[in-house]
Amino acid sequence: MSPNKLFQATSESFTTNSSNMRKYLDLPQNGNVIVEYIWIDSEGGVRSKARTLEEKAEPYTPEQLPVWNFDGSSTGQAPGDNSDVYLQPVAVFPDPFRGTPNLLVLSECIDNDGTPNKYNHRHECAKLMKAHAQHVPWFGLEQEYTLLDLTDRPYGWPKNGFPAPQGPYYCGVGAGKVVQRDIVEAHYKACLYAGVKISGINAEVMPAQWEFQVGPCEGIEMGDHLWLARFLLHRVAEEFGAKVSFDPKPIPGDWNGAGLHSNFSTKEMRVEGGMKYIEAAIKKLEGRHMEHIAVYGEGNEKRLTGRHETGAIDQFSYGVANRGASIRIPRECAAKGYGYFEDRRPASNADPYQISGIMMETIFGAVSD
Repeated sequence: MSPNKLFQATSESFTTNSSNMRKYLDLPQNGNVIVEYIWIDSEGGVRSKARTLEEKAEPYTPEQLPVWNFDGSSTGQAPGDNSDVYLQPVAVFPDPFRGTPNLLVLSECIDNDGTPNKYNHRHECAKLMKAHAQHVPWFGLEQEYTLLDLTDRPYGWPKNGFPAPQGPYYCGVGAGKVVQRDIVEAHYKACLYAGVKISGINAEVMPAQWEFQVGPCEGIEMGDHLWLARFLLHRVAEEFGAKVSFDPKPIPGDWNGAGLHSNFSTKEMRVEGGMKYIEAAIKKLEGRHMEHIAVYGEGNEKRLTGRHETGAIDQFSYGVANRGASIRIPRECAAKGYGYFEDRRPASNADPYQISGIMMETIFGAVSD
């Protein structure tokens, strides 16, 4: 069977038989813990591999876990003649798939000379967060995505054509309005079990498009929790024979593109009189608009058209309660005179480390090595 024929198989043929798996997942592990190392590859996807460690009385911390490695030539992260890339554990989470005492370990990619791999955006972000920690930055990210079948067709769409225009789907309830809620609910529970700071979910304006929100998170925690949530979503969808697309415009047609809206505040912005700090930050963002766009995701030009509650990609704008602006100040915050603002420019496939990192750099300044 050719690869193309293989991937034309039905979704049902790829769905895990949960009752058969359960009896194996419940088997004792004889004093061992399975640790799943997770990293980000050259295309902004997630990869993982597992290893067995001895169980300890207290859960492992990142510092107690061994550095591991992988073949970077197979992930686009290293040449074949010098392919070892190291995995440096940075954050540990309980494993909702294998259960206690097993762990998920988010890792940074380090080249064999000890420097960060070129696709490791966490390293620079962490330096910025540490240097400007006195401002106590809080982030919240709203992750939009689309669920596809194995032929890359959005679930619930007619085989030949498009669904009815948007209107009934946003936060919809009922057959014909939403699809694949089982995946969404399973992902929600998996995030809560793992300790991800997921704060909500909702159906979006296009059939098969959903959103989850993570935050508020302080500093580097934002990127860690968002990436872990993405891994969990891919992994849950795998169980149902579905694919996850973070493409800002996965299909043609008159539909909203998917974004990764970023809510941001500092301790100065969150207290009375904070609006002057919000306005000062927005002024700095205006001066570096194109630098932000450069790291706000691939294909963002298909989304930031100035239509469908987006600003134009080549223009910076802001306003109170204006979802068509680059930066939105919530009406409640404008009325109180303090709070946070929302950056509506990032695309759904943007790297949260780059989003949060450049926000800190623009507002508070770069840091040297």
